[in-house]
Amino acid sequence: MGNVREWWHGLIVYQVYPMSFQDSDGDGVGDIRGIINRLEYIQNLGVNMIWLNPIFKSPKVDNGYDISDFLEIDPIFGTMAEIEELIFEAHKRGIKVIFDFVMNHTSDQHPWFQEALKGKDNPYRDYYIWADGKNGGQDLPNNWESFFTGTVWEKEPSGDQYYFHLFAKEMPDLNWANPEVRRAMVDIAFFWLDKGVDGFRLDAFIHLQKEEGFPDVEGLDEGEIGLAENYYANLPKINEYMKFFTSTLRERYPDTFIVGEAASATVELARSYTDPVLGGCDTVITFRYFTMDEKSKDPRLSSNMQKTKLLYGAFKKNLQEWQKVMADVGGPTLYWNNHDMARVVSRIGDDSKHRDNSAKMLAALMYLQKGIPFILNGEELGMKNLFLNDIKDFKSPEAKTFYKDALALGYSEEAVLYNLRESSKDASRGAMQWDQSAFAGFSTVAPWSGVNVEADYNVAAEEADPDSILHFYRKVLDLKKTDLFVEGDNHLWNTHDDFYVYERVMDKQVGLVICNVTDQPKEFVLHQLEPDGYRQILLQNGGNRLEGETLHLGPYGVAVFQTVYNS
Repeated sequence: MGNVREWWHGLIVYQVYPMSFQDSDGDGVGDIRGIINRLEYIQNLGVNMIWLNPIFKSPKVDNGYDISDFLEIDPIFGTMAEIEELIFEAHKRGIKVIFDFVMNHTSDQHPWFQEALKGKDNPYRDYYIWADGKNGGQDLPNNWESFFTGTVWEKEPSGDQYYFHLFAKEMPDLNWANPEVRRAMVDIAFFWLDKGVDGFRLDAFIHLQKEEGFPDVEGLDEGEIGLAENYYANLPKINEYMKFFTSTLRERYPDTFIVGEAASATVELARSYTDPVLGGCDTVITFRYFTMDEKSKDPRLSSNMQKTKLLYGAFKKNLQEWQKVMADVGGPTLYWNNHDMARVVSRIGDDSKHRDNSAKMLAALMYLQKGIPFILNGEELGMKNLFLNDIKDFKSPEAKTFYKDALALGYSEEAVLYNLRESSKDASRGAMQWDQSAFAGFSTVAPWSGVNVEADYNVAAEEADPDSILHFYRKVLDLKKTDLFVEGDNHLWNTHDDFYVYERVMDKQVGLVICNVTDQPKEFVLHQLEPDGYRQILLQNGGNRLEGETLHLGPYGVAVFQTVYNS
């Protein structure tokens, strides 16, 4: 592809978690009409694409990622007419719309799987993955563990085989080795593209191929199970499946935008997935940026559920590698949040003493680098983790497993709930905070997820305050639309880990972003300017001052400079 500028290099994506965004009909669950009613707000933020988490018909075992009908809108969200209206109204405002596309599995309530359960001769049997048990069917086919704990195998209700599920047992995996499955998924994508959708976020696409023969994970005791990523993630045929999918769609819709969720992919794999000749994704989302301090965690418990700090040294190294390898394909995806992670101002920033400054600094640090920003709704307000006070309030199966395991190891309930509040994905799914009324303007009744009601951190309050996090995000995104911050080369400076400093360079312009990532004031000495250049501050948060060449930064201070050379 080289350094050709593609249309999508200038995208700024706003992730809307529909259940938690805006309830329009008073049932406590966000809906499509609610999103339509808030399009003006989304437009004013300065984004040009929205990504909707699944809104399809679903039993909601996994909050909509278990789809029972890919061609129907779940009634809890609204109607087909409303989704068509949403697409139309978004396009009218210059906003593209992408849907979550769940490729790896269906719900066990999907008609395909219901047919498959009728027996080995059913034409839909081969739409899924089946295996015989060992020892005459008495034992599991192998010792692989699922991502939602427990085995990947479930015995069919009225036969003698096991079906494969990488996630919940109610979410059987599709058999992508079957060309009929590949064609069926393309047909589903065309259905939505014909409705005007602009592309897809491909959920869990790196898991579409499983190792033939289902070999056991070595080194486990009899009866023990373990994660088997090397047998069901990033296998060689993934690019073959992806290339078929993406190229078929683009024959009819050349500008279909494809972002793949490549959770565990290395940067080299990501590069191959985004190579137009090999895989055909435009960009991918990796989970490999955030190197957390593992030493403070209890190895006997799930790592993802334990509060700890970001190791900025390793984080800088990770992001620099992704910047380097992905530079000629528009850069990597840039994100702090999504529906599967705790809120960034709580997870990495400071959601009490320095909430405003840390939220602003983190925004400039991430989104002014080269690449496509992905912003989770509410992040632009500095929304913190949802306060959940009881294990019953947590929806995710992983949280309940962690709770049970930690209590069994002797941890106090208070300590366990603290960790879950700080790190569980449930903490990111609180209702959007529109104002300070009883349910934060999200609904007239209690939201399904819970909500933080805060006087200062909501849309109404932040709109009225020119110094708010919301106004800062708008300024960051305004800068992000300039050529310098879209196409400029990205260079990380070698600094102490108290700082994150990088520059964007394009022709005679240099953008310099200086971040203090600590809760203490810091001083940073700027390079002396060449005689023919001049420097200006484009953007900064609170508590900073420039004295000569010395920049005094407040706790979590950030300053964005632009230098222009005349000669």
